[in-house]
Amino acid sequence: MSPDNTPDLMVDVRDLRVTFTGGRQPVRAVDGVDLQVARGEVVALIGESGSGKSVTLRSLLRLHPARRTQMHGLMRVGPHDVMALSARELADYRGRVASMIFQEPLLALDPVYSVGAQIVESIRRHEPVSASEAQQRALQLFERVRIPSPQRRLQAYPHEMSGGMRQRAMIALALACRPQLLLADEPTTALDATVQIQILLLLRELQRDLGLSVIFVTHDIGAAVEVADRIAVMYAGRIVEEGPARTLIRAPRHPYTRALLASRAHGALAKGTRLETIAGAPPDLAALPPGCAFAPRCTLASEACLQVRPEPVVLGPGHQARCLHTELTASAVQPA
Repeated sequence: MSPDNTPDLMVDVRDLRVTFTGGRQPVRAVDGVDLQVARGEVVALIGESGSGKSVTLRSLLRLHPARRTQMHGLMRVGPHDVMALSARELADYRGRVASMIFQEPLLALDPVYSVGAQIVESIRRHEPVSASEAQQRALQLFERVRIPSPQRRLQAYPHEMSGGMRQRAMIALALACRPQLLLADEPTTALDATVQIQILLLLRELQRDLGLSVIFVTHDIGAAVEVADRIAVMYAGRIVEEGPARTLIRAPRHPYTRALLASRAHGALAKGTRLETIAGAPPDLAALPPGCAFAPRCTLASEACLQVRPEPVVLGPGHQARCLHTELTASAVQPA
């Protein structure tokens, strides 16, 4: 992790709180997130559905409906104070500084325009180039993300492309204006296993070639290890553990991280062995408990866990966890 206030810090999020107010009760979807991402670094956010991963990601682009969303805290991306951007500044910031690969490109892409036209429009919105220059750059982007017959595919509509090609087109659109920060919201979820691997390898290659900072949201711990330099584990709107990818996978120190790792299939698991599960269910975000949100499901929980919200405990270089009992998990080693 980069030191505070250094030129190498691309993303600096402090005490981010996001509450949705459109229902019967306010829902605190993000509850005090701190996250820093260096320039050229890839950070994966992992956790169960509803843990706040995608909400955190979308907050960096301020995509939540303003009338039904309360946001507090600090969000800086490069020199930009995201919370203070005006509507016009926000329009310039999206795509040019930070861009997103959405989970389902068929819904994210406009169905009434060809994919090429959408990329050309995005380029011309942010840069003073002619239509022919933007078209040529769109073609180069399609070639870079390895879409077959790129010239012909530029004229295709989203529904005319396969899932894998749509995702590649979505990546091309996200990179069209040369952003510094790429936000990837579960970009491989809807794809089959073979295409998932291809997309992951492509993202990692593009990140290295272009020097991008990337925040990658995923349920797939294996994907996080392949893509990320660092992993942050989210639960009930909070980051409960973060650290270098290999360190966190081999020596997890938060009980939730250990439970996530134990519940996946891996090479060391004997055939016919029942997978472990995490007992219980995630908490109601409209009524979070006063202490550790994972305590009701945790095998190590004590009375103090139900009352005290744990502060981060530094466990090693860049590795920390929010738990009152990290000493009990010190010997935990998981299959890599």
